[in-house]
Amino acid sequence: MAGGLVVALGAGVGVWASGDGGGTPAGSAHRTGAASGDPAPSASGASPAPSRSYALSTAPRTIPAVRAHTPARGPGWRPAAKQRVVVNDADLADEGRLVAGELGMTYAGERDDVRAGDLRLALDDGEGANPESYTMTVRGGRVTVSGRSDAGVFYGTRTLKQAVHGGATAPEGVVRDEPAKPRRGFMLDIARKNFTPGWIEDRVRELGDLKFNEIGLHFSDDQAFRIESDTHPEIVSRQHLTKAQVGKIVDLAESRHITVVPEIDSPGHLGAVLAAHPELQLRNARGVATRGAIDISKDASAALLDDLLDEYAELFPGGQWHLGGDEYQALTVPDPEASYPQLAAAARERYGAGAGVADLATGWLDDRADTVRAHDRTVRAWNDGFFEGTSVKADAALQVAYWTGKEIGARPPADYLGAGREVVNYNDEFLYYVLGEPQTFVYPTGKRIYEQWTPRVLRGTTPVPARYDDRILGGTFAVWCDLADSQTQDQVAAGIRMPLRATVQKLWDPRAPELPWARFKALADRLG
Repeated sequence: MAGGLVVALGAGVGVWASGDGGGTPAGSAHRTGAASGDPAPSASGASPAPSRSYALSTAPRTIPAVRAHTPARGPGWRPAAKQRVVVNDADLADEGRLVAGELGMTYAGERDDVRAGDLRLALDDGEGANPESYTMTVRGGRVTVSGRSDAGVFYGTRTLKQAVHGGATAPEGVVRDEPAKPRRGFMLDIARKNFTPGWIEDRVRELGDLKFNEIGLHFSDDQAFRIESDTHPEIVSRQHLTKAQVGKIVDLAESRHITVVPEIDSPGHLGAVLAAHPELQLRNARGVATRGAIDISKDASAALLDDLLDEYAELFPGGQWHLGGDEYQALTVPDPEASYPQLAAAARERYGAGAGVADLATGWLDDRADTVRAHDRTVRAWNDGFFEGTSVKADAALQVAYWTGKEIGARPPADYLGAGREVVNYNDEFLYYVLGEPQTFVYPTGKRIYEQWTPRVLRGTTPVPARYDDRILGGTFAVWCDLADSQTQDQVAAGIRMPLRATVQKLWDPRAPELPWARFKALADRLG
């Protein structure tokens, strides 16, 4: 268990739970609810003082599960219309207004006074604590959610929202919680399939309640380019998101502490862009066009991509960026230098006599990373965009989005981890929901993720050694729309519902889940 989560789960009745307010004895019992005949909270929101007539509480049942709970005796807490949500810092106003609306309470702003039934949100010093950690204290008919950052406090309100779902009671005691992994993502291929803004916004709300903190938008591919462009309007597909619609999605995501991670994949997967710029299409020695591939020997190709990267950096202000880099078709042939002599010549001119096409592709990726980093972004690329044995090396700061061990040139995860690179897990054996199930893909199930996958299972079904765990930043569940009409967007939402919940459970808590799958699914069904 990570530091900062040591609690008195085995303490006797003489130990008092930490947190603000009066002292409630903690204990180790795992029963929940009040004893028969105990009084319920009054209609005014005031609760009777805790006493030994109450059984020791048990941890609230949430998805993801809380990491630690110190039980106590008492009636717990339920929201009511006359109760207040108050904050100790103006930076928590958004979190306060959101949870007040969700729970039917009154947002009262910054207040120092204390009333029965209050939900207080507070920023604390939390020196050295995980910035996404929080503490939720239920005591004396009141709740306090505190954290080092507004993100941590937000996650505490998600726990409280689930705990009281359907008229239930937040149990007495203290929750101390934090995620195991800092990157908890969902990626959506909107290039191959057009998703409505409202559908994407619904997913953002769902992700926020589950404590995900990324949503990736893959919006450029061979089939379409799906976001309005001012610098190159000629590349935009008929069905697309306007910048205003994207801005609304970004704002909603920020309010849920979710970073939108854009991806303009290059130098492959650029068919929609190249349809408007055939002069930049890569052609082989016989003059045959190479699907989706841009000619990286041409300065105009780099200029076009940099125009787009600079433009969309303003639209997507989050700190993360995905460059793509996978499946450049010039490198899938037996002899790239013979098949694409213009690329070979450009490689020798730029990097020396021994350089080849893979060196040129690596230089392209490094140059695009420089463009994005000028906007203060952290950059990732697909693992098969990193090549072995090249004289030009991929920038050391580039993070690896590891998705496959099947592609030409793909290397084992330990190659990247052993070299000191940070990795985000996109394992296509577990985390790829590919519409129509082409090739060998099958729709992933929440049960399989829940029972067999962990962030260390980066390739296939075998985990990498535990010594690499700190370099694995987290994971991302991805929807790819290869056969776009195979499912409606509503069918996609239904299909990914349990896989998303299983994925975040394994990213939030490194331990084996306490609940068996059937009970986890029943909990998800109850919570909605």
